Amino acid sequence: MTQIEPGAIRSIAVVGGGTAGWMSAVLLNHALRGSDVRITVVESAEIGIVGVGEATIPPILDFLDLVGVDRDMFVRETQATIKLGIRFQDWKDVGEHYWHPFGSFGCVIDRRPFHHHLQRAAARGEPRGVVDFSLGAALAQAGRFTPPDPKAGLARAGLRYALHFDAALVARTLRKVAEGRGVERLERTVVETRRTAEGHVDALVFREGDRLAADLFIDCSGFRGLLIEGAMAAGYEDWTHWLPCDRAVAGPTALTGQAQLYTLSQARDAGWRWRIPLQHRVGNGYVYSSRHIEDQAALDDLARQVGGDFLAEPRQLRFTTGRRKAFWKGNVVALGLASGFLEPLESTSIHLVTSGLYKLLDHFPDRSFDPTNIAAYNAALIEEYDTIRDFILAHYCLSERRDTPFWRDVTSQPLPDSLRARIDLYRASGRSPCRQGDLFADVNWYYVLHGLGLRPRNPDPLTCLSDAQAVRGVLDQLASDVRGGVAAAR
Repeated sequence: MTQIEPGAIRSIAVVGGGTAGWMSAVLLNHALRGSDVRITVVESAEIGIVGVGEATIPPILDFLDLVGVDRDMFVRETQATIKLGIRFQDWKDVGEHYWHPFGSFGCVIDRRPFHHHLQRAAARGEPRGVVDFSLGAALAQAGRFTPPDPKAGLARAGLRYALHFDAALVARTLRKVAEGRGVERLERTVVETRRTAEGHVDALVFREGDRLAADLFIDCSGFRGLLIEGAMAAGYEDWTHWLPCDRAVAGPTALTGQAQLYTLSQARDAGWRWRIPLQHRVGNGYVYSSRHIEDQAALDDLARQVGGDFLAEPRQLRFTTGRRKAFWKGNVVALGLASGFLEPLESTSIHLVTSGLYKLLDHFPDRSFDPTNIAAYNAALIEEYDTIRDFILAHYCLSERRDTPFWRDVTSQPLPDSLRARIDLYRASGRSPCRQGDLFADVNWYYVLHGLGLRPRNPDPLTCLSDAQAVRGVLDQLASDVRGGVAAAR
């Protein structure tokens, strides 16, 4: 093994298993391979996995490739199915839907993004939309799948997909990988946290009588934030005044027929429900505001919607939407639910785990834990969380629904300045500026804002300089390419 430098991190303790804990263990083990850094995961059999979010976005496949986990094995072990995007039902208004698909959308024309040309064409009466030019949306709607193929045309070359999977099986699978690579596991219950004179965590004391010391602690203990809040008192920024959903009820049902290739998000009277098909069952849940519906009424509504008996007793979950004021404090880094909670409307939960891990590698410390390095990490993650918050909030605030107290409340509330400015700019020009590295690019904002009925007063003026007949020819070719991709799929 390579000799580590004096002052380098020599030991890491991950507190909590589950998806976040074992993803952390696998990635850190991969990144630090060749060193003698000891990685230990501490998990208690008394604390179950929340496992609400079973849907992902395409970067999950990049994570698996990075850490050397075979995709086919992972799909088999986690009972995973293909996800091509999200169908949003009844969000704009009851009876209407729109798609947020994965993969490429059209092509750049005269150096202008495709959706700007589509906005211009729509103003001229173009009837075609997202499903006509996104192979991901077209395949999802048709219930077919074909793998990405760079040799089979633009649409198939740009196709991307994600996975639906069983969260408990993901933790089990990644645990097997991590332990096979030398990560240690302790089944213990933490009863006390010892701290140094400088305020850093020094060791965990277990109910079983022993203790574990480490240089760096990764808090994956869930909502309670055992270390980041319990020991370090990082503080929490509450967002329920913008996103009032504070509870969820979830239960599995039997899979009947062919599994759909998308996550269904259907707006309901006091929130929204999800439907996520796996190989062996269907995950269902209702995310709702307790100020607008009783728990039993929410469960009853979910039961009516799924139209069948639950395979297990539905679970009730309570949460406070928001984030830690600091994700990293001292020698403690919070990931997963310990870092905050954003409802899984856009399947961002697991992405935020991987993003926190990648940023941790970008700012990996030595034992001095330099405050400027920690501040840079926190600033980067705060910016990401706040932007994703705005993206989720846009689904609510732009709805045309006013049919229940919940929808009247969420469509009339004041917005964060950052989201108000973005909506105003889009309404004026169809533009939605994004930073390099943002999870949601301008086309993602287009899918949602356009799907909710927002139209720019003045589409990008440079698009009117393109030859209209030539643009129509490109649209026709792209639509033909998408139809061909669907026809070739199974």
